[in-house]
Amino acid sequence: MAINIKEISEKDKNSVLHPFTQLKDFATGKLGEPVIIETGKGIRIQDASGNQLIDGFAGMYCVNVGYGRSEVAEAISRQAYRLAYYHCYAAHTTDELAILSDRLVKMAPGKMSKVFYGMSGSDANETQAKLVWYYNNLRGKPNKKKIIARERGYHGCSVLSGSMTGMSFYHDYMDLPLPQIARTGAPHHYWGANPEETEREFSARRAAELDQLISRIGPDNVGAFIAEPVLGTGGITPPPEGYWQAIQAVLKKYDVLLIADEVITGFGRTGSMFGSQHYGIEPDLITVAKGLTSGYFPLSAAIVGEKVYKVFEDGADKVGAFSHGYTYSGHPIGAATANAVLDIVEQEDLPGNARQVGGYFQAQLKEKFAQLPIVGEVRGVGLMGAIEFVADRDNKKRFDPSLRVGARVSKAARDRGLIARPMPHGDILGFAPPLVTTKAEVDEIVSIAEAAIRSVMDELVRDGEKI
Repeated sequence: MAINIKEISEKDKNSVLHPFTQLKDFATGKLGEPVIIETGKGIRIQDASGNQLIDGFAGMYCVNVGYGRSEVAEAISRQAYRLAYYHCYAAHTTDELAILSDRLVKMAPGKMSKVFYGMSGSDANETQAKLVWYYNNLRGKPNKKKIIARERGYHGCSVLSGSMTGMSFYHDYMDLPLPQIARTGAPHHYWGANPEETEREFSARRAAELDQLISRIGPDNVGAFIAEPVLGTGGITPPPEGYWQAIQAVLKKYDVLLIADEVITGFGRTGSMFGSQHYGIEPDLITVAKGLTSGYFPLSAAIVGEKVYKVFEDGADKVGAFSHGYTYSGHPIGAATANAVLDIVEQEDLPGNARQVGGYFQAQLKEKFAQLPIVGEVRGVGLMGAIEFVADRDNKKRFDPSLRVGARVSKAARDRGLIARPMPHGDILGFAPPLVTTKAEVDEIVSIAEAAIRSVMDELVRDGEKI
C-alpha cells in the first residue's frame, strides 16, 4: 500500500526528536524532507519515493544477515502468537531464552558462565559497570571501581555508557562524563605513533601509558578496562600489531577486569565469530547487541565470565537476590529473533563470508584508494573498513574542518546510490556492509565510492585546494 509521503513527512517533522540531527535545520527545512525508508532486501533498502540504495553500513553496523529475511520474520511471528511477552525475574524463563543463553555461553570466547539481557548496547554496558562494582563489593574491595575507557572508544550514549564513550560531542551540554570513568589513549598508529615508531613499539607505549595510569589512580581503585576489539565509531580502526597482548598483560598485573565491547564485532564482522577470538583477547565480560538479532528486534546481552559469576553466587547468601533487571530483560520475541538470526549466521557461515569477501573488500579498497593524493590511510578488517582523507599525505596534515571533506564524499556516494558513513574525528568514510555481501556487490560499493571521491577531489581543485 502506497503511503502519503507528504503526510508522513509532516507528521515526522512535527513529532519525532531525531538523534544526531541538527534540530533547527531540520525544523526549518534546511535539511530537506525526512527520508522515509520503506522496504529492504539483501544489502539494499528503498525509500518511499522508490529510490534504491546499497546500505554500505548495514543500518548501524547491525543488519548482518541482510534485509528481508523471511525466516527471521516467521520466527518473530510464531513467538508473538505463542507468547508475546513474559518477564524473566525470579527464575522465570522461556524455551527460546534458555536455548539462546546456552548457545551464547558456549560460542563466546573465554570461560563464560551466564547471560544478562537488555535492549541496546548502551544499557548492556551500563549493566557491565554495575557488575564490576557488584563484583568488587562482594570481594571486599569497595574502592576498586574506576573503569578505564579509551579515547575514541564508543560504548553507548546513556549516562554511564556515554561517559565511557571517548568522544567529546557525546558529553557536551550533557553533564558528562561521570567521574567514575578514566581515559587512556586510542590505539591508532597512523595518528598516534611517534616518528619511526613501529606498530609493536607503539602498542608497547600505549600499554606502558595504561600501566602508568593505573599506578597513578591506584590499582586498588581500578575495577575494569572496557574496549572494542576494533574501534568502531571512533574511526573503524583495527588494533596495531601486539596491542592486545601488551594491554592484557597490564590488566592481569593489576587484577583489572576486561570488558570486551563486541556490540559491533560480535557474530562475524571481523571474519571470526567474535573480535576477541580474532585478536586473542580473553575477556572477563562481553557486551553484545546489534548482530545478535541483526537489528530485527532490540536485544542486547552482558555475557558474564565464570570468574565473575562465581563471586556473585558465593555472595548470594550474604546479599540476597541479584537486584538488577529491566522489564524487557530476556524478552521472548527478542530471544526467538536471536536464535533465528544465529541459525543463519552459523548455517551460512557468515563469519567465513566476512573473512573471504572481506579479504577481497580490503584488497579493493587499498588498490583503488591508497595512492590517491587525498587519502592518508585505508584500513579495516573483515567487512568493515575506512578511508581517511588528508590535505597533505607526506606531512599527515588534515583538511580544514570547514571543508567537510568526509561528509561531502558521503553525500556524493549517497547521491550515486550508496550509504557510506562520514565518521567523526576526521574526514573519514566508513563501510560496514551486511555480512551476506558478495564480491560482485563489493565491486559496486567500491565503484560508487571511487566516483564519489573523485568528484569531491574535482570540487576541491576547482575551489583552489592543492591536492
